[in-house]
Amino acid sequence: MSKKIIGIIPARYDSSRLPGKPLIDIAGKPMIQWVWEGVQQSKYAEKIIIATDDTRIYSAVKRFTHDVIMTPADLNSGSDRVAYAVKNMNVDIVINIQGDEPFITPEEIDQVADILINDPEPVMGTLIKEINSVEELESPHTAKVVVDKEGYAIYFSRSPIPFNRSSKDKHDWLKQGIYYKHVGIYSYRKKFLENFSHLKPSRLEKAEKLEQLRAIENGYRLKTAVTTYEPLGVDTEDDLKKVRARVETESSGQ
Repeated sequence: MSKKIIGIIPARYDSSRLPGKPLIDIAGKPMIQWVWEGVQQSKYAEKIIIATDDTRIYSAVKRFTHDVIMTPADLNSGSDRVAYAVKNMNVDIVINIQGDEPFITPEEIDQVADILINDPEPVMGTLIKEINSVEELESPHTAKVVVDKEGYAIYFSRSPIPFNRSSKDKHDWLKQGIYYKHVGIYSYRKKFLENFSHLKPSRLEKAEKLEQLRAIENGYRLKTAVTTYEPLGVDTEDDLKKVRARVETESSGQ
């Protein structure tokens, strides 16, 4: 039986490091438009909708699509915003697409959807990628994840995990092939998402500022899939410079 799948891009105005981040200009277009355009060709998602808490974002989005809805400003996380957006929709699987990933493509949408399409057990899916630099391993802006032998997430952290007692050299750690970073895209079954939104933010979630820990701490299973996609999210001014430089390079054909 086919599943009805909807993609939601949560977009909030407030950001501690980059206020108004979804509206930041990248080569003449707001960042949120880059994200929306990048995932339009998903073979699974019937529609991509932007969910925002701010009238400035709403107005900007209306210039390129009518698929935008307003949500309350006091929701705890992007997942809570997604849950609010689809609460009255007839949908089986919901994809949460990060609004600060301007280079994300439809392949990531379809890969994270496949986790739930192909396996009836997990209620939530996400993508991970092997870490290949000590800089990423140590960065608090990069969420790390430890998985079990079946690909289910055991824990996420902004700290380097797992700690490797066999070596003091973190370059040696990376050679073992057990270090992964989280790629911020999720798939959820609609019923689970409803349940998730009624759970209070958990202790680990608040400590790490990682909403997926709310699911794990409450006993839900989150399955991962390894991707080749290299995320370039915009969290800092340095990230923004990298994104603009990449756009300039690609537009010049270099």
